[in-house]
Amino acid sequence: MFNYINNIFNTLSAYFYDLSSLPYTLILIGMIMVPLLTLVAYYTYAERKIIASMQGRLGPNVVGPKGLMQPFADGVKLFFKEIVIPTDSNKFLFLLAPVITFTVAFAAWAVIPFDSVMVLSNINAGLLYILAMTSLGIYGIIIAGWASNSKYALLGAMRSASLIIAYEIAMGFALVGVIMISGSLNLGDIINAQKGSIFNWLWVPLFPLFIIYFIAGVAETNRAPFDVAEGESELVAGFHVEYSGMGFAVFFIAEYANMILISALTAILFFGGWLSPFYLEDLDSFQINDQINNLLLFFINDGLHWFIIKTFFFMFCFIWFRATFPRYRYDQIMRLGWKILIPLTLIWIFVEMILIYFKVGPWFT
Repeated sequence: MFNYINNIFNTLSAYFYDLSSLPYTLILIGMIMVPLLTLVAYYTYAERKIIASMQGRLGPNVVGPKGLMQPFADGVKLFFKEIVIPTDSNKFLFLLAPVITFTVAFAAWAVIPFDSVMVLSNINAGLLYILAMTSLGIYGIIIAGWASNSKYALLGAMRSASLIIAYEIAMGFALVGVIMISGSLNLGDIINAQKGSIFNWLWVPLFPLFIIYFIAGVAETNRAPFDVAEGESELVAGFHVEYSGMGFAVFFIAEYANMILISALTAILFFGGWLSPFYLEDLDSFQINDQINNLLLFFINDGLHWFIIKTFFFMFCFIWFRATFPRYRYDQIMRLGWKILIPLTLIWIFVEMILIYFKVGPWFT
């Protein structure tokens, strides 16, 4: 079955390569964007249902069977709502801010490898590109707060900007540890450096950096318990308080797309991406005649399904955190970022440097 699916994919790839470059690229972009937008829509549904289950509630259950059409109902509602532009605001920048946030959130997916061959742009500086795209997102937030002509929006934007800057430094230092082991900025090479069983993945030698990276990722997406930019009791709704209709919807989509991106990057950088947790030295030597064994082999082998499973687990963690932890105070979050996470990353990078210099495993296994 695995060989059959692989042959179909190779045939389709050969057909698409015969097309000119622009239509082929547009088709690949559509193959990424459409499933991603659908996943964003149902991620909101999953969040509401999971948190409702944790709190003993029902969640969406009216629109469609089990409430499955609720994301589409919400989308239609937001699409037809009036876009209100505040008085004396900068109209151009007010409308540009959500476009910047949305574009940056989805542009980062251009270098994400879904499989050993399924990647839109396999560039050598993929990790650097990801950091650049995630850093640009702050401009949309600051512009939205300033252009709204509202003190609440501006305060929310400044809070969000300071939060992202603080935790982006910790995230960058955590990625330095990944680069030191893999020796590459290419996301595919980083995954290939983790080949083997689950204990060959980078979460083993870089466990503190993995924890710091994921915490910083939660903070960068302004999610609970780091959602001080949207403190209802203090700032009403943060930097997008003046947005309505599709303006608010675009910010909402970008936030959930960034959550999925952080989950995917965590799976790639620390948990082997598309690699299987089971290590079989020579899968081709097995003589498989039974259909069930063939199906089992397909799931045990490396592939897109492992990447999806790992990404979904970390997406669930985002929801789990929101249902579990209370919102921290602003000063507590800044103290955690500057005084705890950043020093810890520097210490572990120094330890890793010593171990690499003296060639202590598992970096050289």
